[in-house]
Amino acid sequence: MKTKKKERSSKSRHKPVKKIWELRLYVAGQTAKSITAFNNLKKICEEHLAGQYSIEIIDLCKRPQLARGDQIVAVPTLVRNLPVPVRKIIGDLSNTERVLVGLDLRERSFAV
Repeated sequence: MKTKKKERSSKSRHKPVKKIWELRLYVAGQTAKSITAFNNLKKICEEHLAGQYSIEIIDLCKRPQLARGDQIVAVPTLVRNLPVPVRKIIGDLSNTERVLVGLDLRERSFAV
């Protein structure tokens, strides 16, 4: 009597789930600070999160009602919605070290 072995298909194997970083950048028009913040964010994401992020730009001059949802009090403000917990960074994101720590991409270093 023949017995058939059940073969596992490649579909049933668990693949590691990529962590997706969901980022929102709140700006007020196309000011120099807003453009600088976007360029800095794009550079940081390409260097540290390549292929694992999405950026949504929200212009509060066009859609001011959206500021209430994420409790935006200043612009530009970066909001990391995923992975949780939600994190916020205010400013043009020019201090790369501060942004990396704020996004939990790098441990905070303490001066001794």
